[in-house]
Amino acid sequence: MSFSDIALACVNQLQPYVPGKPIEELERQYGIKNIVKLASNENPLGPSQSVLTAIAEATKDLTRYPDGNGFVLKSALAEKYQLGLSQITLGNGSNDVLEIIARTFVSPADEVLYSQHAFAVYPIVTQAIGAKGVIAPARNYGHDLQAMSTLLSERTKLIFIANPNNPTGTSLADDELEAFVAQVPPSTLVVLDEAYVEYGDGTADTISWLEKYPNLIITRTFSKAYGLAGLRVGFALSHPEIANLLNRIRQPFNVNSLALVAATAALADDAYIAATKQLNDQGMAQLIAGFEAMALSYIPSKGNFITVDVERNGLDIYESLLQQGVIVRPVTNYGLPQHLRVSIGLYAENQRFLEALSSLLGRPL
Repeated sequence: MSFSDIALACVNQLQPYVPGKPIEELERQYGIKNIVKLASNENPLGPSQSVLTAIAEATKDLTRYPDGNGFVLKSALAEKYQLGLSQITLGNGSNDVLEIIARTFVSPADEVLYSQHAFAVYPIVTQAIGAKGVIAPARNYGHDLQAMSTLLSERTKLIFIANPNNPTGTSLADDELEAFVAQVPPSTLVVLDEAYVEYGDGTADTISWLEKYPNLIITRTFSKAYGLAGLRVGFALSHPEIANLLNRIRQPFNVNSLALVAATAALADDAYIAATKQLNDQGMAQLIAGFEAMALSYIPSKGNFITVDVERNGLDIYESLLQQGVIVRPVTNYGLPQHLRVSIGLYAENQRFLEALSSLLGRPL
C-alpha cells in the first residue's frame, strides 16, 4: 500500500511551493563563500535597531505563550489604518492569511479566479481544498481585469489579485482596479494581495475601499519592506464579519511572541521604511541601467524585484549564476522560461549579479 492511495486526490496532484535557494544550501552544494542572494525579495537592510531591541527584550518571556489575539499589534495596525480591532486577522506571514481565507469560504464545488503569472500560492491553496482554479490570461505580464470579468460565474467564490504582482512586478491603475472591485457580485470575495505596496508610488488608499465594498479583503505583510521575513508576520484587513469568520479558522498562537513585538516596533519605524524605499529605488535604477546596457528587455516593476528576459533558457542561466555564488529566481513555473526574477539588493550585490550575468551572456555592461 502507498499512503498516496489514502491521501486526498487534490493533494496527490499538488506540486509543493519551491522557495528561493538558501545561502547555506548553496554553500554545501558548491563549497562557495561570499554568496549573494537576490532570490526571495527580502529587505537587504536587515531589521531595524528598534526591532532588534524589541526582540531582545521579549526573549525574557519565551517560556510564555504569545498573546493569541495579538492585541498590541492589532491595536497598532488599527491606529495606523484607522480601522477597528474587529477588522484585523493576523497570520504567520500573509501566506497563512491567504490559506485561512480560502479554507473559510471555498468548497470543492466553488471556483477561485486568479491571473496567469500570478503568485504560486493562489493555485496551491485552491487545489489543496479541491476547488477549481480559473486562470485569466495575462495582459503585458500582469492582470487583465477585463478578461477576469468575463470569467466570473455563479461558482466564483474568491478572486485573488496581487498588486503589485509577484513575480512580474506589474501594477494596476487605481481607477481600473476600483472599477473592477465595484462590479464584482457581493457574494464573491476579492482578495487584494498588497505584499509589496510599500514600494509603490502614489498608490490609492485601498483601505478606505473597505467601507464601500464589504466583500473586499486586503492582505499585507511584514516580510518585505519591514524586513521581517524570518519571523513570518502578515495580516488581513476586512469587514468585521469576515474577520470574525477568519479568526475561527486561524490556529491559536499562529504568530509567535518575537514576531508580535518585532512587527509592532517595525510598524512605528517610518524612517526605516523611507530608507528601504530609497535604497530600492536606487537599486532598481542600477539594475535597469545594467539590463539596458546589455540590451535585455525587462518587465517594469513596482516591487522590490525585477524580472528580466535573458533570451536563453532561464534555468540554465540560473544554474550558471549559482556556480558563481549568485542566487536569483527562475520563473519557468510561472510560464516564463526565459526570464529570471532578481531581488533588489545592496549596491555591491546588484553589481556582482550584473557582472556575472554580463559574463555569462557575453554582453558588456
